[in-house]
Amino acid sequence: MPRFGAHMSTAGGLENGIAEAVRFKCDALQIFVKNQRQWNAPPLTGEQARAWFDARSRTAVAPVVVHDSYLINLGSPDAKAWQRSLEAIVDELERCDRLGIELLVTHPGSHVGAGEEAGIANIVRAMDALVERLPKLSTRVLLEVTAGQGTNLGCRFEQIAAMIGRCAKPEAFGVCLDTCHAFAAGYDIRTPEGVACTLDEFDATIGLERLHCIHLNDSKRELGSRVDRHEHIGLGMIGARGLAAIVREPRLAHLPMILETPKGTDPKSGREYDAINLGKLRRYLKG
Repeated sequence: MPRFGAHMSTAGGLENGIAEAVRFKCDALQIFVKNQRQWNAPPLTGEQARAWFDARSRTAVAPVVVHDSYLINLGSPDAKAWQRSLEAIVDELERCDRLGIELLVTHPGSHVGAGEEAGIANIVRAMDALVERLPKLSTRVLLEVTAGQGTNLGCRFEQIAAMIGRCAKPEAFGVCLDTCHAFAAGYDIRTPEGVACTLDEFDATIGLERLHCIHLNDSKRELGSRVDRHEHIGLGMIGARGLAAIVREPRLAHLPMILETPKGTDPKSGREYDAINLGKLRRYLKG
């Protein structure tokens, strides 16, 4: 069975993300390990690490996935911006490694006008640098399929395949498939047939053995819009039929499926949106 989870806040301490996951009866969890909108953060203290391990030892929530900073752009043609991005993701990975976190998701990057080939080359150069800098790293880096807004790379399976295929150590990397992003990029996953076709294409291009995480999000925008706008499960342009097919797909049954849907409380029912969205996924799984 897939392991359902959500991105949870770590306000007040990393261990609070685990507490939130437990509160919503999650099987898996995604968090930030530092402020996602700032370059710098204080180093992890021993006390913070101990609190994290203590909280995790008392639950069966796994795997834990980290999403890295939104500022990082490993595809940048600007040497200073590229180096700053590399240092930032190294810091994220060192934090993950210290906390025993299994997976880190990163957006591959943007070529910022330099062109697709130049952007992919810069991303591959960064991937090789990560392996060289962190040769004993236990956290796997996952390149996330993107919506393709602006000059963002990773919206086509062929681009992701090129990044992994050209790096020196492809086994150190994997893929995170975001349903909203894939739909916005033009992959029609509104029906069971569309889901099967998309996964067949993923397998032929990248290989399903490289897929380690699903971000389960509906889409506010239409197929092929190239606009990244997440919607509550079943209420967007993908809809319940397509998302239910993903949840029930046998080829994905071993993967963590993480919500990144809007937070808050439904004014009609008074229930928190995470509870509503997770409940839908569990009902989809039961048929």
